[in-house]
Amino acid sequence: MKVVKLWFKDTRIYVTTDSGETLYQSLYFYPKLLMATPEEREKYELWAYGISWSELDEDVSYESFYYEDAKEPANGIQAAFLKNPYLNISAVARKLGIQQSLLASYIKGTKKPSETRKTEILAVIHEIGHSLLEVSF
Repeated sequence: MKVVKLWFKDTRIYVTTDSGETLYQSLYFYPKLLMATPEEREKYELWAYGISWSELDEDVSYESFYYEDAKEPANGIQAAFLKNPYLNISAVARKLGIQQSLLASYIKGTKKPSETRKTEILAVIHEIGHSLLEVSF
């Protein structure tokens, strides 16, 4: 695959290939790119297997543009964490009393939480939100 055009629109990165395909991925899977300025996003290099933003320490493989699960975050837990990257997975897992790797598996979608566990995760996220609302200076 050879990229002939690369651009960003809203929360997506798009490429056009030399074969005329237009592919995209959600930037929610790449928080550094999501938060980057337009100037930072323009400082990329095309490599044999992907795109590199050395100043951001971010790489995107060409292959990943073909992953269906990279198009948009899945609704639920994955979207909650990817769309709110300031949520600290480790801290939330500690507050829940579970391993960080288990919560990460729920977020990735490689493991499915029970309805009870989903309710617990949501309660902790809401608790964090309420705590933030109480902050004053």
